[in-house]
Amino acid sequence: MIIRTFDAGDRDAVIALWREVFPEYADASRPQRDPALSIDNKMRTQPELFFVGVLDGAIIGTVMAGYDGHRGWVYSLAVAPSLRGRGFGSALMQHAEAALAALGCPKVNLQILSVKTALRGFYEKLGYRMDEVVSLGKRL
Repeated sequence: MIIRTFDAGDRDAVIALWREVFPEYADASRPQRDPALSIDNKMRTQPELFFVGVLDGAIIGTVMAGYDGHRGWVYSLAVAPSLRGRGFGSALMQHAEAALAALGCPKVNLQILSVKTALRGFYEKLGYRMDEVVSLGKRL
């Protein structure tokens, strides 16, 4: 797999991958989960931290990162279901972490939906631990 920065020509393939990997994106009552909107927003804010994994010319994975000067965040880690378990997700995470570290980022956070309990094991293998915090949010 080659990891590179997202390019506008990747848009349709990324949207298709996200719709397959994140079924919650189909929830019309949550417009913030519109993958096209997510891409548009990322392209306006640190687009250099939006990465795709390419295998045999096809996009098989994604990861987005952000850094606000205090801590980094990782979003939208996705790997095509048929290719999971081969290290692609770990490689994408390591790539995002390295990009954040190069910016001087001292800590990385991520969130997973509480119903996706199986994902915790994956992230724990990569060294992530649950912080004893409550995540609050407000839609603007």
